[in-house]
Formats: sequence, structure tokens, C-alpha cells
Amino acid sequence: MASALQLRGVSAGYGETVVIEDIDLSLAPGECVSVIGRNGVGKTTLLSTVMGHTTQHSGDVRLDGHSLNGVPCFRRALAGIGFVPQEREIFPSLSVRENLDVAARLGHWTHARVFELFPRLEERLDNMGNQLSGGEQQMLSIARALLTNPTILLMDEPTEGLAPVLIEALTAVLARLRAESALSIVLVEQNSRVALTFSPRTVILDKGRIVYDGESEPLRADPERLAKLIGIVE
Repeated sequence: MASALQLRGVSAGYGETVVIEDIDLSLAPGECVSVIGRNGVGKTTLLSTVMGHTTQHSGDVRLDGHSLNGVPCFRRALAGIGFVPQEREIFPSLSVRENLDVAARLGHWTHARVFELFPRLEERLDNMGNQLSGGEQQMLSIARALLTNPTILLMDEPTEGLAPVLIEALTAVLARLRAESALSIVLVEQNSRVALTFSPRTVILDKGRIVYDGESEPLRADPERLAKLIGIVE
């Protein structure tokens, strides 16, 4: 069986600047993995490379066994990659309904299903994007990505800037997505507690390279080891 997503020897960045180097990463169909590390180590660049937003210097990115090298980002989305960007990037001058409608494609994820995850969005259907709170905008960004009915969901720092009560609510949504859907999910997350709880497998990046790819449980049980791998302590 082909991997849902595979990166082989990938180096990429912006223009001539290389940010991630020699990345080997494979994700099975339906598998969830968390990616953690300090700011500036290449986590966002990793997701952006999968989406086709960076300059790829070497290696191969494959989706369901098919190479994505040279494939524009909109075709990657059509091929089944959903993306929740760090900046959320909802349309501020469109209503919640219009933000959702513009992304919707036929499949498992319908408006009704995303409203089960995010009842607040149904209550605010006629509000403009710029009238939503930060938490509501994040809900909308995730819901919009789900309505594209992807096979792989990339999420970049979904808890960033949210109040603790909203982080707990979002963590519960992530747990439902992991348990109740067939999605493969790559979660980039600065909050290591959320990341290690979300998935049984964690990848740690440092200086653009993978320094750990394995089970999450040993990292939860050994905070000192986690800190060393992330590079917080020498």
C-alpha cells in the first residue's frame, strides 16, 4: 500500500535560502503525526513545502504514490490536501456561510458535519469573517479545510493565540477528528502538551532536520529528554 504522504530527501526553503534539509517522512493512510520544535526550525516550511509554497531544492514529495514535484498548489489541494494555515487566512469580507461555501466539495464532510464539531459557526453564519473572534476564525479555517474533503489535513499551529479554554475545546475537536475520521493529519504545534497528547507519533525538528521520529509516550514521560531534543537545554 502506498503511503498517504511521503517526503524523500527533501530540502526546501525560499529562493536560494534552504530551511529544511534531507527530510525523510512517511505517513500511512489514516495516520496522525505531530511535528514540534522551537520557533524558526522549519515546521511551517515543512507544511508549506507539501503545499507547494516553497522552493524545493531536492528530493521528492509524493501523495498516494504520485509525485507532487512541480505540481502547483491549487492542484495539490484538488488532489486531496487540506491546509489550515497559521494565519487562518479566512476571507474577512465574506460571511461565515460564504467562507464555507467557497471551499465545499462533495464528500464525507458536509456543512452539517462541521457544525457538529463547531456549533458556534452555525450560530454565526451571517457574520462577516472580520466580525469573528480569533477562536471563531480558527474554527472557520478548520471547517473550511474539512469541507474540501481532503485525504490529508495539514494544520499549522492551530492553538496559537487562543485562550486556555479555547485550546481545551480545540484539543477535544482534534481528538474527535483523529478517532472518528479516516483522515491522515499532520499537526504542527508549538504547544508540546497538545501535540504529544494528539498523536501516538511525534516528529521533532531542529535546525531544519528531523532529530526524532518515534513514539510520543516516551517524550511525555521524560520532559528532560524532550527539552534536550527540542534544544531548550544543551
